[in-house]
Amino acid sequence: MNETLKAILAEAMHLGRDGRFTEATALIQRGLHLTRDTVRPDAATADRHGVIDADFEAIEDVGPAGGRSIHGHYTHGSEARDYDLYVPADTDGAPRPLILMLHGCQQDAADVARLTRFNRLADELGFIVLYPSQSRTANATGCWNWFLPEHRRPDDGEAALLAALTRDISVRHGADPCRLYVAGLSAGGAMALALAAVYPELFAAVGVHSGLPYGLARDQMSALTLMHQGPAAVGGQIPVLSETGVPVIVFQGDADLRVNPVNASWIIEQALSADDEPRIERETGRAPGGLDYTRTRYLEMDGAIRAELWMVQGGGHGWFGGDPAGSFAEPKGPDASREMLRFFLNCAPAA
Repeated sequence: MNETLKAILAEAMHLGRDGRFTEATALIQRGLHLTRDTVRPDAATADRHGVIDADFEAIEDVGPAGGRSIHGHYTHGSEARDYDLYVPADTDGAPRPLILMLHGCQQDAADVARLTRFNRLADELGFIVLYPSQSRTANATGCWNWFLPEHRRPDDGEAALLAALTRDISVRHGADPCRLYVAGLSAGGAMALALAAVYPELFAAVGVHSGLPYGLARDQMSALTLMHQGPAAVGGQIPVLSETGVPVIVFQGDADLRVNPVNASWIIEQALSADDEPRIERETGRAPGGLDYTRTRYLEMDGAIRAELWMVQGGGHGWFGGDPAGSFAEPKGPDASREMLRFFLNCAPAA
């Protein structure tokens, strides 16, 4: 008996002891389905298409609201990564949005899930959330390699793996292919922008928290220069994020000592560089019990949102409104998780 089926049967027995027989039966049926799906493609097929290791995709927990936490492994070309997945309880059978959430350096999937509280919000709002984990063999500090050109290619490398994983998970778990979104913190935010640039047809919007502009860094040294000094110190013309215009929301603290806050305005410039002059709306406020902020919205003439920038006064290098149990948390608001989700779910689906 494979380890996945063992885990599923153990969970089903636990549910049965609690009198939750309907859930236990559904779980066993899923286990039987997985055991029929364990034949792996040959190596040539694995190089052309992503492969979810069916023996490795195991349900780890069924939450109080009926949502499932799943752990899996994925191979695409020369890259392979673990991932965590949260699928809320299915209420109406309709396809749901999916958010690809990329952690920062010195984090992993479980850490960023805890930090953002996205699983709890997924139960509330009805979206699937996918958390890949970077391998420490690929980057010793757990950073996504957003700064290396070979990982910003459409055919191989980390961007290609993450895009293929998103597509496959969306099919496997019934996501709406027109409502796929990508977000990230710090290095994860930089990789999220790279994905939006390389795959604008895949992602309907992108969220960047304390991240870096796309395409300016070429190696680790230029990445560090970009982080600490900003784009002007790196040189070169700022590349267009997408000719088709992927909506972008950016959060940045003006007291961030890891990522120079000037990077945020350059991300917005990238996002708008393919558009006519936008209409700008600006407001200031203070989150309840939290920090002051300036929110700037960039709109097309018909009112469609192109970009949104939250500059938080006194904010450092931490997820605003984040759970203190997670690393790189700034517990004081604004609530970056809710605002990012509001932006995503209000964006028109990609054509």
